[in-house]
Amino acid sequence: MASGAALFAPAIARAGQVPNDMDARFKAQIVPVKREFAAGEIHVTPWNHYLYYTLGNGQAVRYGVAVGAEGRTFSGVAVVGRKAEWPRWTPTQDMIAREPEKYARYVGGMAGGPDNPLGARALYLYRNGNDTLYRIHGTPQPWTIGQSVSSGCIRMINAHIEHLYEKVPVGATVRVYA
Repeated sequence: MASGAALFAPAIARAGQVPNDMDARFKAQIVPVKREFAAGEIHVTPWNHYLYYTLGNGQAVRYGVAVGAEGRTFSGVAVVGRKAEWPRWTPTQDMIAREPEKYARYVGGMAGGPDNPLGARALYLYRNGNDTLYRIHGTPQPWTIGQSVSSGCIRMINAHIEHLYEKVPVGATVRVYA
């Protein structure tokens, strides 16, 4: 039987099709993980801007991400409660209050599309059956990967979130470390 890594290799190559100027360490790649995690989990380490999708057998697919700016970060355990392709985006009340000149015009939301802040796909994080308002999503701003700049969500380039979206089912465990 082929290993998880071997089965993922062609998809990783496609997901590796990223902007030419992207730092190589943030491109999708299969890496060893020190702890044995169940296959199919998502682990995010905000301090080094990585998201890991575990394959089992001590391996994971590692992607570069952008995370929340200081004071706007999500941490802890959640599950993927919902998934959406080209999702509609609506800023939170906190975002509107913090920067009304930037977000108030979107109080009714913004249709999905290439300029939408959620990018091509979104995984909605839930706790105890409730939407946390945090997402793992694509971005029309690939240059932000590797930075702490978002309003709290976890951003990936669109090629990477499309790849992850195909693999992750609703109900998958997500752990974001503080």
